[in-house]
Amino acid sequence: MIRHIVLVKFKPDVSEGTIDKIFSELHDIKDKLPGVLSITSGKSESPEKIERGYMHGFVADFADWDTLAAYQAHPDHKAVGAQLVANAVGGIDGILVLDIPVAD
Repeated sequence: MIRHIVLVKFKPDVSEGTIDKIFSELHDIKDKLPGVLSITSGKSESPEKIERGYMHGFVADFADWDTLAAYQAHPDHKAVGAQLVANAVGGIDGILVLDIPVAD
């Protein structure tokens, strides 16, 4: 399994409603692409408070690297990705991505 972790530092003027809409569109991809095991998104509620501005994010689990590649190429992912970049502080610089293989 591949765990895809994305942290976003949204611009201060981006509303929670806009963020919710972006994440809702992200969740819709799960039903369109076989091998997407789960998608979880939200706003940090960490008691540690060391998010450094990355207050929102999502985690998507994929069956394998091929499924992650199909997700990345999917037009709905590209549309959501463009919205994330447009609404992040500094564009792509306001987004962190990690892809971690997870043993069964």
